[in-house]
Amino acid sequence: MLQVRLSFVLWIVLSSLVALAQGRPAAENLRLYVGNSRGDDVSIVDLNSLKVIGDIKLGERIHGVAVQSDGKRLFVSVESDHTLRIIDTATQQTVGSVKLTGRPNQVAVTPDGKYVAVPIRDGDKVDIVDVAKQEVVTSLPIKEPHNALNTGSNRYFYVSSMGSHAINVIDLEKMDYSAVLPAGGRPRPYAVSPDGKTMFVAVADLHGFVVVDVPNKKVVERVEMPAEHPTPHPLQYETADTRTHGLALTPDGSELWVSSLLDDCVYVYDVKAKKFVGKVATGVGPNWLAFTPDGRYLSVSNADSDDVSFIDVKSRQEVTRIKVGKVPKRLAVAAPPAGSGLQN
Repeated sequence: MLQVRLSFVLWIVLSSLVALAQGRPAAENLRLYVGNSRGDDVSIVDLNSLKVIGDIKLGERIHGVAVQSDGKRLFVSVESDHTLRIIDTATQQTVGSVKLTGRPNQVAVTPDGKYVAVPIRDGDKVDIVDVAKQEVVTSLPIKEPHNALNTGSNRYFYVSSMGSHAINVIDLEKMDYSAVLPAGGRPRPYAVSPDGKTMFVAVADLHGFVVVDVPNKKVVERVEMPAEHPTPHPLQYETADTRTHGLALTPDGSELWVSSLLDDCVYVYDVKAKKFVGKVATGVGPNWLAFTPDGRYLSVSNADSDDVSFIDVKSRQEVTRIKVGKVPKRLAVAAPPAGSGLQN
């Protein structure tokens, strides 16, 4: 464990020197934003020191967390008052609050920060927020929406429909849907390959994921993970049909990491070889996953133990586990602008 921790520190130092030489944000400036779903705040973790260095108080029942690509603004959906909060990451101050049409779930933002998609769980629709106007500019109907996702496009969003067992594609130029993809079940989190051709979807009652051919709009495979404990153990903050509530592709798309609520770990799936090649133990109730931009480290929120696991991807070892707020779930990694008020 000590060797892995030292490796992490060495990576930070070397990455910082390279980043400075190339004019990019230093790795030591990377922050992890952790939405505490049964709390009123977002915890901020410095990925250099691996310590919580602040929290942003916003309101009860934090749900969605997303950061625009330049790291300047954080977007958080708050269930208790049905708002989307806009936070300046340099000052950690709220600079906008948008009243939504109902109870929000996981949000997504375009890379340019112009639009945010907010699924409205109790309204069977997804709100599209114009950030500059700070208002909902349209709401599209969708049955029991849950998670919105952006994969680097300023034109398209994905939003899942648990009620329709599908993933809908939103075209922002038309402000309408452009495609509907089958999910192979009641979708939970999902990820898309770097080339946009393959989608991996966690679905209810499956300890694994479904593989979707995006261009042909069809399910091509249903993959079940191994399980040391095939009988689910009680979890406070997940429904009984949930076997996994988090998956993420490495930035190069070579591996899919999937959380296991049966075994309290993450399993590693080799996408090309189509087989599981490893597992790493986590805290209790592993949930959302987020890689660092270079794919060397992974963060995993553990909802039932109120902490976050930090994993060295290459060695497949947990570097450390730190306490955050109450029932952490959604995660986002970004480098805030220089001059951030937080200190390491």
